[in-house]
Amino acid sequence: MSFTKYGLALAAALLSTAATSVPEDRIARFEQFVYSGEDGAAPPAGSYRNPVLAGYYPDPSVTRVGDDFYLVNSTFSWFPGIPVFHSRDLVTWRQIGNAIDRPGQLDYKRLGMSRGIFAPDITHHDGRFYIVTTCVDCGGNFVITARDPAGPWSDPVRLPTVGGIDPSLFFDTDGSAWIINNRDPIGPPRYDGHRALWMERFDTKTMKMLGNPKMVVDGGVDPAAKPVWIEGPHILKVDGRYYLTAAEGGTAVAHSQVVFRSDKIDGPYVPAPKSVNPILTQRDLDPARPKPITSAGHADLVQLKDGSWWATFLATRPYEGDLYNIGRETYLLPVTWANGWPSILPRGQAIPTIAPRPKLAPDPRPAPPMTGSFTVRDDFPGNKLSQAWMTMRTPRTPGWTVGGGALMLEARPDGIGDHAQPSYVARRQMHDVASAAVTVTFRPTEGAEAGLAAVQDDDHFLGVALTRAGGKLAVRAFRREDKDAPAIGRTVAVVPIVAAVGSPVRLRISARGPAYTLAYAVGSGAWQQVAVVDGTILSTAKAGGFTGTMIGPFARAGR
Repeated sequence: MSFTKYGLALAAALLSTAATSVPEDRIARFEQFVYSGEDGAAPPAGSYRNPVLAGYYPDPSVTRVGDDFYLVNSTFSWFPGIPVFHSRDLVTWRQIGNAIDRPGQLDYKRLGMSRGIFAPDITHHDGRFYIVTTCVDCGGNFVITARDPAGPWSDPVRLPTVGGIDPSLFFDTDGSAWIINNRDPIGPPRYDGHRALWMERFDTKTMKMLGNPKMVVDGGVDPAAKPVWIEGPHILKVDGRYYLTAAEGGTAVAHSQVVFRSDKIDGPYVPAPKSVNPILTQRDLDPARPKPITSAGHADLVQLKDGSWWATFLATRPYEGDLYNIGRETYLLPVTWANGWPSILPRGQAIPTIAPRPKLAPDPRPAPPMTGSFTVRDDFPGNKLSQAWMTMRTPRTPGWTVGGGALMLEARPDGIGDHAQPSYVARRQMHDVASAAVTVTFRPTEGAEAGLAAVQDDDHFLGVALTRAGGKLAVRAFRREDKDAPAIGRTVAVVPIVAAVGSPVRLRISARGPAYTLAYAVGSGAWQQVAVVDGTILSTAKAGGFTGTMIGPFARAGR
């Protein structure tokens, strides 16, 4: 099929109700997207590699149903939201759906990329799956349900009386359901970061709260020490006692997981002794240690059929100092019990990169690689994007279509830095040493461009694109390091190229820790370097927020 036919097909798909079609010079065609990352040799037999989900997969919540495990993560303002993973061995995870996969479920409007969905919790009861979570600045706390975890999931049922964030749902043995979450303390906060945990009954028949919430934790383990950001709580019932685990200390290097215990569901909850709490942290380790794993917390515990316990949690891998670009990742470790208390990792012990596998039969089914060194290629088969791809915010109108082995984007006025809905689809950067390459065919007008971008948020991104400058085809390298930079990014370099208009051009972004190399090649020619740019602008330490770097194709109309 010719490029013109592809352009007409895209116009028909995108704007079928419009009076006019999309001009061909606003259609960018992308083929042969290849992502590659390096993270050491495969672990030896009987072992697994941490993280089990590399890249931007924070706030993992896990539940077991028979022999099956299901896990969800935060996605903030990226869409589709809340990936749902399935595993048989806690090590090999395959995505089976997205709980937020319809624009009608949520509208992120013009939210910042670190707003939206916070810390979803997944559980199962009486043949039904529940996810309870918060849409920050877009409706607050809500519950969605599904009979099949792959979906479809219901529209959100709002919980307007539940303030705060990070709710989780617990079903007691008597059938009662409880929601516990982070809310304001009673009275004015005593210090910055002073929060509390509250519990309240939930009616699964009416999907409403039953009232009379009760504060069960004020501040954290040691209120006199002014603990900050008690959040991400979960309730367990073990040997007739109730255990409350929660994150404490914020999600940076002081992050930790703590535990409390009670004889009654609604408390009083008593913290574990100081010899036990925190049950997970890396904040006491030497920050200069080689290849550190930091910021561990937001754990969720799950019991296996043999009675043993494991925990999923988030942590980060800085490439230098406290700089990491790929976000907070999902880790796995066993849980030990002693004197009636759980522990994920002894104090002062580093999180292992390679560890013994759970005593579960390895899942033999093929799955896309989610950790370790690997290369994946997407030739865009079929007529829809794979579940690895996401876009910024909820799409009001589709800006892309897939067909004939290509992804086609409409070059629209909104750019990546416009805090709107750009024509941009991306997948996670999952390695510090990585590359992403794609072939683009585009007939740009003056100032229009189509290419690859690595994005942390609207104000922090970099990329390389095919454009037209001064009437000639060129490749532009760009970066945006803060909100004061141009919305299309500051131009780092513009390189004229010799190529026929409408002929394929390959573009590549290569990362090696803080350095991102931007390159192009015409047809099957050799790669030509355009620029090497400072990628620390994509780090959480500089960009802020809670997401990780996403890389993928974009198209933008001229201005």
